[in-house]
Amino acid sequence: MIPGADAYGIDLSLSEDDVERLLSVTPADVSAAEELSYCRNVFVPLTTACRYTCTYCTYYDPPGQATLMTPAEIRETCREGAAAGCTEALFTFGDDPDDRYTELYAQLSELGHDTIHEYLREACEIALEEGLLPHANPGDQTREQMETVADLNASMGVMLETTAEVQAHGGPRAKNPGQRLATIRTAGELGVPFTTGILVGLGEDWRDRAESVLAIREMHERYGHVQEVIVQPVVENERWRDGSPDLATMRRVTAMARAGLPEEVSVQVPPNLAPARELTDCGIDDLGGVSPVTVDHINPEYEWPALRELRAVADAAEVPLRERLPVYERFADDGWLTPPIEAAIDADDGAGRRFRAVLERGENPVTI
Repeated sequence: MIPGADAYGIDLSLSEDDVERLLSVTPADVSAAEELSYCRNVFVPLTTACRYTCTYCTYYDPPGQATLMTPAEIRETCREGAAAGCTEALFTFGDDPDDRYTELYAQLSELGHDTIHEYLREACEIALEEGLLPHANPGDQTREQMETVADLNASMGVMLETTAEVQAHGGPRAKNPGQRLATIRTAGELGVPFTTGILVGLGEDWRDRAESVLAIREMHERYGHVQEVIVQPVVENERWRDGSPDLATMRRVTAMARAGLPEEVSVQVPPNLAPARELTDCGIDDLGGVSPVTVDHINPEYEWPALRELRAVADAAEVPLRERLPVYERFADDGWLTPPIEAAIDADDGAGRRFRAVLERGENPVTI
């Protein structure tokens, strides 16, 4: 039983045979992808406030220290990204800040908003105005919260992380796997193309990893909305000194994800955190969002690789490397896009032409 699943009305029928099958998977059981993709983005950390205090996370700041980007700062970051040829504005913040963040709520009020999701909507509008497609990753969300912003996002996301209860999530404000799955379900119910993933090395065991992959698969089989699953190792930082998974672990769990997920769901590893070159034969087909402009604000100690390094990964695997949008091509083709996102892609301006050029390269991938 997944912790917290009952409280959110989540009934997952994970087969014991499926679990055992994934536990036996090795890299030799999966095939290398025929191409690798990536997306050019700008990282827009809307706020560093978070209701959780996970022991591996350096992103959040405690009450009194958390910041909120201003509209002017958001616009300047997006403008710089568009000028650099990016297509995605990746909006991040800690999960819905709780009532301890009194200063942040005062700042929201000064900006004319009652909630962080109302402000996120304004931020998405700014991104679209500046020629970027929003991809918001605001953590756990209620249906009302997601509905507030879904129509202005090309895709959205939240990391499942794990279906297990782990000490790294401990404390009075611990993350709840059931609540995480409820957010993924809400995205499916609302028809939002969605990115999720697992964190490796939190204290979970191999069975937990298999169950996490299968839980994501079942959600996708119900709604068809999961576009990619990130396999991300926990990395050492100023708050986490319990080590990172070794290469053998990453190879096995990446192969497990590829074997356990439907073929149309991409498997991604972040190249600034994982040894991507050593994982291409384990079934990955995407290298995630990479920014030529901003740092990875969630893992600031780990710089994004330059695009030439992504080319080197693809060259070593002897496959093409192609650029993609923050929403995968099949969703753009199958009617998942909302009117504002469709209008942005179809627009007769520089941004629209840039978006369409990326889609055209997706249809006819070439080495770049």
